[in-house]
Amino acid sequence: MSETAIRQSIIDHCCAMNASGLNQGTSGNISVRQGGRMLITPSGIPYDKTTPDMIASLSLDSDGAYEGPKKPSVEWRFHLDIMKSRPDVGAVVHTHSMYATTLAIARKPIPACHYMIAMFGGDDVRVADYARYGTPELSRNVLAAMEGRSACLLANHGMIATGPTLEKAMAAAVELETISRQYFNSLLIGGPVLLDQEEIAGVIKGFASYGRQDDEKAA
Repeated sequence: MSETAIRQSIIDHCCAMNASGLNQGTSGNISVRQGGRMLITPSGIPYDKTTPDMIASLSLDSDGAYEGPKKPSVEWRFHLDIMKSRPDVGAVVHTHSMYATTLAIARKPIPACHYMIAMFGGDDVRVADYARYGTPELSRNVLAAMEGRSACLLANHGMIATGPTLEKAMAAAVELETISRQYFNSLLIGGPVLLDQEEIAGVIKGFASYGRQDDEKAA
């Protein structure tokens, strides 16, 4: 995929996440790894008004210096630090989705209430400690909460989901919002019955081959 196509894909996914209710306004942001650089949504520009040339580009070795006519999202720092520290991450999706953000406001991590929690690498999704948006402190808190995980909640803020591709990162964000809603609703009727660590470990192992056909295994 050309860089222009990647830039357009970022815009398309931003528009889709707002249309689906996963985000509102310009509160969310998306980044994609492109070689030794990171492409990220610009700050404060409505997604339907964003054009590919407005997507900011930052070197993975930089500390905020960017290329482009528009400033990068104010959250560029945790996007960049995730990509620097996690070579498995090809894209980062940050949203203020309703249920994930509700749990983040209450500072409630999501336990193993559903086997799909294993999608995020363990038996819970943690809440990163609060720090003001855009700060180095928030970035440090995010990295700590995401140790061994592919997603986290941000205290009094929102959520982050990652993946090897933008499509998979977006799917993870949708799944995180779904399980957030399921957990929230279970709390209204007495609370969930949790799965144990052994079961979640088995699910993680099963996910490694999920969706693969016999001919793919033999290839």
